[in-house]
Parts: sequence; structure tokens; C-alpha cells
Amino acid sequence: MIPASDLRSGKTHKDENFPVASWVIHPRHRALILAFYNFVRTADDIADHALLEDSAKLALLDELEADLVGQGDSQPEAVALRLALAERAMPPRHAQDVLTAFRMDVNHRRYANWDELIHYCSYSAMPVGRFMLDVHGESKDTWPASDALCAALQINNHLQDCGDDFRDLDRVYIPDDTLARHGATQADLKAAKASPALLSCIHDLAARTETLLNQSDLLAVHVADARLGCEISVIHTFARRILALLKVRDPLGQRVHLSKLELVGYSLTGLAGGLWRRATGGAPLSRSTPGA
Repeated sequence: MIPASDLRSGKTHKDENFPVASWVIHPRHRALILAFYNFVRTADDIADHALLEDSAKLALLDELEADLVGQGDSQPEAVALRLALAERAMPPRHAQDVLTAFRMDVNHRRYANWDELIHYCSYSAMPVGRFMLDVHGESKDTWPASDALCAALQINNHLQDCGDDFRDLDRVYIPDDTLARHGATQADLKAAKASPALLSCIHDLAARTETLLNQSDLLAVHVADARLGCEISVIHTFARRILALLKVRDPLGQRVHLSKLELVGYSLTGLAGGLWRRATGGAPLSRSTPGA
């Protein structure tokens, strides 16, 4: 079997649109978080690989999972995460859930409605937040708000990259019924500029994603670990700004990503806001399920 590391895109945690094990997080957690990231990034790059057959992608994802649970030792990223989890006596559940999403990326490239998209996010995004909470020993009461935030981040990313996803990967994460409701088609995603119908569809989904962010608004206040709370506040600030761009811009023809300078600026804004909100408190967490 091909070493999964040979298929990496070259993207690292420093290239993401959100902080990964930043200096805000306590040093004792960073090695485990980076092991998780490297495992997930490797699996993601396999699922997105332009030259691999689908059968080869699925076989590699299965091998990563086998090594993760101790049934092999051929893939270094899986072995590294397995050992890091073992040091904390943590199960591999969240990493396994993310592998399910990458198998879906190979086998299931269209989504009929919002509920199907949220179901995908329950494997592609929500386990990442739950992993971070578990690493910090947080209560499962924080999971619903975290799920909402992670789903919003995922859908933001889908909208930002909707043209590239269709052209390069033949994937459409914009639900079929939303396209139809606005009179748009999947073919509109090939254009250099969004049609009025597609633009209306994207702005509609961005507005709906705002509901998810609202459900996660107090997560940074209610996690017990102050450093994690500040990190969440930064991520939430990024998500709000990207969402603001998606509500008014065309991701096919305009910039809807944050620049390096903007990332620094909004990091400071989010950090200051997180510290202030933790100092002043907030309302109880909502236990509602993402998907409204």
C-alpha cells in the first residue's frame, strides 16, 4: 500500500483558515492536537487526491483506520495518533468519525437538502470540536454549541470553495433543493462569476449558517479552560467575518477568504473579546441541535 504521507498536499496546520494548536492552547495539549490534525489532514488529502482511483482512496482510508485502532503499523500518521491518544487513555472515536466523512467525500458527492448537509457535517466537522473539548476535559454539555460552530465553519468553507469543489473534485455541497428554490443549477458553479440565481442561493445559505453561529455564540464563555475559550473566541470571530463576506460577495469571482494580515487582526480582536466575555459571564448554553 502507498504510504499515505506520500500523498499529502503539502498543506500544514499553519495554512488553515483557523488556528490549530496555537500558542493560546496550553503546551501540554499541542502534541496530541497536532497528531490529530496530521492524521485528519492526511486522510483529507487522500480523499481529495486528483490521481487516485476511488477504490485506492477507500483502501487507504481503511488502512489508516486499521492502524489507528492497533491492527497495523504501516501509516505513520495513524500510529502517531494512536500512541498520543493512548497516553491520555482516549478512544479513537472522533478520528474514526472524520474518516467516515472522507469516505462520504469519495462515495457521496451531492446533498439533497440541508438536513443531509448537516448529517455530513456531523462526521466531517463536529467530531473535531468534540475532540478538542475532550482533550481539555470539558463537559459533554458543551457539545451542542461546539457542533453548531463546527458545522458553521464547514459550511462557510463549502461556500467559499464551491466553484473549486465542483470543477476539481466533482463535489457539490450546496443542497439540491436550495439550488432549485432559487432557480440555479450545478452547472452555474463552473462559471467565473456566479449567476444571480446562484448568488441568491449562496447568500441564502450564508444567512442560514448564521443561525448555527448564533447557537454557538456562548461556547467560548462556558468552556472551563480559559485558554480553550480564547481560542474558540478567535475561531468564532473568523467565522463571523467570513460569513459577513459570503452574505454580500460572489465566491466564484470575489475574495471571500481572510488575508494573513486580517487573520492577525481578527485574532487579536477575538482574543480580546474572549477575555472580556469570560470576565463578564453569559447566559446558559443552549442544548438545541444544529440544523435549524
